[in-house]
Amino acid sequence: MSFPTSKRMRIRVLYHDHCFDGAAAAAYFTRFIEAKFHPGAEFVFHGMAHQPAQKFDDDLFDGDENAIVDFKYSSNPRLTWWFDHHQSAFLNAEDAEHFRRDRSGRKLYDPAFKSCTKFLAHVAREQFGFEAPELAELVRWADIIDGAQYANAVEAVELTSAATQLVLVIEAAKGSDVVQKIIHWMRYRSLEEIVAEPEVQTLYQPLHQRHLESIEIIRRCSTQDGQVVFFDLSDLGLEGYSKFIPYYLFPDSVYTVSVSIASFRTKVSVGSNPWAPTEPVHNLASICERYGGGGHPRVGAISLEKGALEEARRVAAEIVGELRK
Repeated sequence: MSFPTSKRMRIRVLYHDHCFDGAAAAAYFTRFIEAKFHPGAEFVFHGMAHQPAQKFDDDLFDGDENAIVDFKYSSNPRLTWWFDHHQSAFLNAEDAEHFRRDRSGRKLYDPAFKSCTKFLAHVAREQFGFEAPELAELVRWADIIDGAQYANAVEAVELTSAATQLVLVIEAAKGSDVVQKIIHWMRYRSLEEIVAEPEVQTLYQPLHQRHLESIEIIRRCSTQDGQVVFFDLSDLGLEGYSKFIPYYLFPDSVYTVSVSIASFRTKVSVGSNPWAPTEPVHNLASICERYGGGGHPRVGAISLEKGALEEARRVAAEIVGELRK
């Protein structure tokens, strides 16, 4: 005689793709959920990227439970968990109101945290009694990386730690497969062990060479006007680069503005120097929100339609002018 077996819980996790904090938050979240709610659950990951007309298709929420970490809020009724820390966390006022009305206790937001991973670890400990001491290194580095809390630009750019080397692989990897493999490894393995994986090293070595080349490219095409450094990478085929390179090259700068092209968007990036000689006074997320973008007070971005290069250059010029004041 055969007996029916219980169905394995399937949990869909949407995370900020190609982002160390997004990957770390996804890894920490699954450990938390597995320990406190659903032992033996199957976790299915889906990387999210900011797009000009951001939307959440219904088929993204196909799990028995569905979560978003380190990414914008969705009012989809099948969303079970949400953790985020970005100032620009809501696509519209209706989503913000939907969040305020939620009483589940499982949709949580605090822009005071510099990383989603640390926020998630804090909530898991304080509200649910979950701790994972073996993930302390992951939480610490996620907070350093996403909060731009490196000791200096040299530490951020010269990639001497396992964490900064993983950042390069996660941010520059084509597709999401390797990022999701890293998420699985992050659940139980040290960053040094992950970096030493042959698959990671095979990706890292050519990416590191390209990283060194990108330093020289940005050096050549950048102009500094007072406190603002501007560079346009749209004609140079350089889609990804370390956002700390400008401060490594121009240590007395306060802000950077850049234009770049990705396979699915045209992007204006706006940042501030964590080691600036004078304190930044502009809220960059608020500036980017005026153009449909967002981010954090100290770093933001604007995603425009693919091919909208002239618009991107116009927006960048306006922001440079504002920051110069």
